[in-house]
Amino acid sequence: MRNMPQNTKNNIGIEEMLLYSLKLWKKHQKEWSPLEAKYAKYRLLWLIGELGEVIDIIKKDGEKAIMQNQSVRTKLIEEVTDCYMYLADTLNCYKVTSKKFSQIYHQKMKYNLGREYKKRKYLKREEESTEERTR
Repeated sequence: MRNMPQNTKNNIGIEEMLLYSLKLWKKHQKEWSPLEAKYAKYRLLWLIGELGEVIDIIKKDGEKAIMQNQSVRTKLIEEVTDCYMYLADTLNCYKVTSKKFSQIYHQKMKYNLGREYKKRKYLKREEESTEERTR
């Protein structure tokens, strides 16, 4: 296994996430399923569970607490981190390299930046609903 990149404490990248995923899996490989394509679906199911925890924090505590209360904010970031960890596991299961992921990410973002998005009706209704709740 390659060494962890240095000086990335404040800015983690895809390569480092993939390496951490592999390192954690190697530590627990006797207890955990292999990082193979046929097991990727389980990582995605666990990801959905973590997304549910993110949603629970948003629903329970709300945007104001997330922005102003450090312990709520930290908990939200921890749960989002868990989501990224399962995504890295999924990429490792499919043997996606950081180089390939970055290449496709840049292509996709370039495409999206060239698109014109229209405001969706449901977003307007949600904004109105949020305004009513904060009155």
